[in-house]
Formats: sequence, structure tokens, C-alpha cells
Amino acid sequence: MAFSVLLVDDHKIMRDGIKAILRQNADFTVAGETDNGTDAVQLAKQLRPDIVLMDIGLQGLNGIEATTEILRHCPDIRVIILSMYDDEHSVVSAIRSGARAFVLKKASDSDLVDALRTVGKGGSYLSPQVSDRLLNRIQRGDLESKPLPAVLEGLSPRELQVLRMVAEGKTSKDIAVMLDLGVQTVRSYRKTMMKKLNVNNVASLTQLALSAGITQFSAADGNHNHD
Repeated sequence: MAFSVLLVDDHKIMRDGIKAILRQNADFTVAGETDNGTDAVQLAKQLRPDIVLMDIGLQGLNGIEATTEILRHCPDIRVIILSMYDDEHSVVSAIRSGARAFVLKKASDSDLVDALRTVGKGGSYLSPQVSDRLLNRIQRGDLESKPLPAVLEGLSPRELQVLRMVAEGKTSKDIAVMLDLGVQTVRSYRKTMMKKLNVNNVASLTQLALSAGITQFSAADGNHNHD
């Protein structure tokens, strides 16, 4: 029986290339495709594919967040993260989100097919370059898990997710759509976080998040609009 695959990548040429590879293998069928994380979550819920092949760098919900949301609704789906980069943060974040594999976009066609087959059968997979790098770091004893900043330890995983989005300038309406929540629920999360973190406004909440390093954006990245 063929494994159904949902393709998620913001570059159509990348999706078309993967589809061409899958068409050459009777083990796989393409269930659907999209270019963003928010739609990926909805399509995963609707189509229930066996595997989601997920780009890590997406607008709106990134690949890590979309993976978390998909597995929250559909824990039986297996996610493979695709990435241009093999940095430790990306790999660890992907695995922690529940992804079963991490594949570099520069991988060969055969490596991608191997990853899909392995994950489809219930296994896990890391691109050879990624596994070699992690193994070397473990052997050197310099692979350490970065703890959550103490100031944020009282927040739940969902609150941390909302906080990152707030810090990136997303409005309550934006966040509600991306996380499939009510706008009032998002606003409630914001109020709860401000109380827990002892800040009085969204600007202070954003600055605290940026200072704690939970977002890739810096304070100089532009204005923030929180409607």
C-alpha cells in the first residue's frame, strides 16, 4: 500500500521537484500541497495523510509550529522536516516538535526517498550530514541543551508559542487564525502572560520576549502592531 504525502513548501519549484520524485516511486502518492503552515494544519486535519513533508522556513506558522499543531490534532501523522540548514537549534527544535525525520534540502533524491520509506514504516531518519555532525558534537562533549530563560519558566508551551508570535508583531486576529483559536482566547493568553511576567503592556511583553531570545527577530526589526 502506498503512503500518502502532504507537501508543504513555500517554493512551487521545490514542490514540483518533489512531486516528480514521488511519481517515480509506487510507494507514495501526493495527497495535497500548500505553501504555508496555517493551511498545512487544516489540510492535515482534512486529508489525514500518512506523512507530511514540511519545510521548516514558512511564513505565518513556521514548520516547527505547524508540526506541533498537526500532531496535536492528528498524532498518527508522521512529519518529516525539510531544511536548508543543519544547525543544532533547527534539528533539536524539529525533533522536540514531534517530527520523525530531519532532511536537508541538498539531500539526494535517493536520500529523500529513504527518509520517506523509513518514516512511513514507523522509523526515524536524519540526513547523514546532520547525524554525523551531532555525533561529533556529542563525542566532543559540547552538545548541551539550552535551558529556557528563568523568567519564562512559568509559561506553558502554548503561552510560549503565543508569546513568540506577539514578539514577531502578529495581531491577536493573526494568531487566532494561525492557531485555530478564538480571538478572545488569544487575548486571554496575553493578559495571563503579562500577569505572570509582571509587565503592564504589550510593548513591555514584546521587549521581554526579545530579550529572552525566543524569537529570531531583534528589537530593531520594525514596528509591532497588536490589535
